[in-house]
Amino acid sequence: MELKIKTFRELEKQELYDLLQLRSEIFVVEQACLYQDMDGKDQKAIHVLGYIGKELVAYTRVFGPGTYFREASIGRVAVRGSHRGKGLGVQIMKKSVEAAEAAFHTRNIALSAQLYLKEFYEDLGFFAEGPEYEEDGIPHIRMVMLP
Repeated sequence: MELKIKTFRELEKQELYDLLQLRSEIFVVEQACLYQDMDGKDQKAIHVLGYIGKELVAYTRVFGPGTYFREASIGRVAVRGSHRGKGLGVQIMKKSVEAAEAAFHTRNIALSAQLYLKEFYEDLGFFAEGPEYEEDGIPHIRMVMLP
């Protein structure tokens, strides 16, 4: 998988289309969750895109401290259904942590994890913090990676 790291301004039109399409495919259609994906935060994010050939198969967005959480944060973690189980989620998350470290000089990173992915994030060095909560009708838990 080829990984690209870009600011919003650096995204090409096709890349923006690809990432919005992937997020909609997973978070709206697959998870049957009606919510406003385009939340006005993409312009503040670093976008990590994972391509196999010309197909976007994995994606995250990374924020600096104070933008989404008090810590740096990673969100909209997505791997296309046809490419799951191949380690792409681990690859893109490791690259996202590196992107946060490089851009914001911190390894203090938070995320809002869907509860069923708790062990996945724990294996990457994140720890659950606080109680479970519901976000967009899906159980979540706050997780942090400490410096």
